[in-house]
Amino acid sequence: MKVACIQLSGGENYKKNFNQTINYIKKSIKLGADLIITPETTSIITSNIKILTQNTFTMQTDPLLKEVKEISKKNKKWILIGSIAVKDKKKFRNRSIMIGPNGKIVKYYDKIKMFDVKLKNNEKHQESKTYKPGNKLVSIKLPWGNLGLTICFDLRFPEIYRNLSKKNVHFISVPSAFTKITGKKHWLELLKARAIENFCYIFAPNHTGRNTKQRETFGHSVIISPDGKILKIKKKGTGIICTKINPKLSMDLRKIIPSLN
Repeated sequence: MKVACIQLSGGENYKKNFNQTINYIKKSIKLGADLIITPETTSIITSNIKILTQNTFTMQTDPLLKEVKEISKKNKKWILIGSIAVKDKKKFRNRSIMIGPNGKIVKYYDKIKMFDVKLKNNEKHQESKTYKPGNKLVSIKLPWGNLGLTICFDLRFPEIYRNLSKKNVHFISVPSAFTKITGKKHWLELLKARAIENFCYIFAPNHTGRNTKQRETFGHSVIISPDGKILKIKKKGTGIICTKINPKLSMDLRKIIPSLN
């Protein structure tokens, strides 16, 4: 199985984000990736409610989602849009959407844990003011094994990952827009911990660089093995990390160390 994680530098320009995303998805296909994953908030990053409202759609009408469906169908690829904002009455959903090789939505996951924090550099985020949280765990049966879906701030809640691991998942996706200040301290450490605790591959595409006046992201998109080894990492700049993995390793390690029983 070959996995690609895309590192973007998204912002408040939907068209720019759209073009950047499609470009890297097509490059990932040329690399022979079986599964392609984009970061959280792939289509728009903003704390401005007006900009968010103007660039957010339903799942049926979102231009990026429509385009990725066509690419997926044409190339028979599994593509996980790490997340996009989706309209849901007066609020929005931060939604991770898996598109199958037939170009149709297989499953989607709504981010459970809202990013409500005030950082030391006066950077403030109140995701719960804008987004409605999800309330259920989601896993997907792929040809190579089971994939559990999470998004960014979920990473700090190990019970989410332990409960997913009980669903016999081989891999867990963590598409993110992890901030630079918190990323320096905790990003890789938390991802490695979740991999080791649950004997799962971790696929974690992140944004990088200055996204808005209020937000700078850490980059360091990474693919980690079930025993905590960093297989591929991209520290800075936009681009793709891509590697072959052995899906059987997750379950082999669980037999050796039965800590999940």
